[in-house]
Amino acid sequence: MSGHSKWASIKHKKGKADAARGRLFTKLIKEITIAARLGGGSQDANSRLRQAVLTAKGQNMPADNIERAIKKGTGELEGVSYEEVSYEGYGPGGVAIIVDCQTDNKNRCVSEIRRIFSKAGGNLGAQGSVGWMFDTKGLIEVSAEGTTEDAVFEAALDAGADDVSNSGEVFEVATAMTDLMAVADALKARGFNVTSAKIAKIAKNRTTIAGKEAEQMLRLEEAIEDCDDTQNVWANYDIDEAEMERLAAES
Repeated sequence: MSGHSKWASIKHKKGKADAARGRLFTKLIKEITIAARLGGGSQDANSRLRQAVLTAKGQNMPADNIERAIKKGTGELEGVSYEEVSYEGYGPGGVAIIVDCQTDNKNRCVSEIRRIFSKAGGNLGAQGSVGWMFDTKGLIEVSAEGTTEDAVFEAALDAGADDVSNSGEVFEVATAMTDLMAVADALKARGFNVTSAKIAKIAKNRTTIAGKEAEQMLRLEEAIEDCDDTQNVWANYDIDEAEMERLAAES
């Protein structure tokens, strides 16, 4: 399980995820809008839109919100036009970071991301500076409630998944990009609660950090995620789980 997933799970257990629910819905609405703008409003013909809607439903977003976001994307309703951009850089301890953003102002976005990196002791790099350290894969999240890792592992591999890891509140199922929705649909058909399906950047190798570097990295990640333009943060760090629990208790 990645450091990012451990930290997200710990925050969720401590109730910190609830405070970010509004930001999460905003990010999901942006993704649905962009997916509909690029590929049309039909989920059957638009795989990216299917992924976005599945994830929104998995987070209990109201159907009306989803429908409005689709219509804004297709132009049936007036809405903001967002652009997609990614930034790469290094965090404390040499951790490699990729930040995916969706913004209506690229100049504002890059300035804010650069400021966040600098304030936390990181460095924003050039395009391609860390991207080679990650593989692009499909990533499915399955709620751990009411099931077991063995059950998800068996069903996922039967459906063609590459790997399954335990992130506490959810099981993460990694797939080839082209197999993402086929595996997600197969898991849903088997009765599993699929809460998210998306294209992800998975680190090839991980950097272990501790102490002050670990504390700085977690603060940096939270600051990036709190940025209105941020859609996803991918990082290759690992932190001992006991230390994460300690840092969470102190935050």
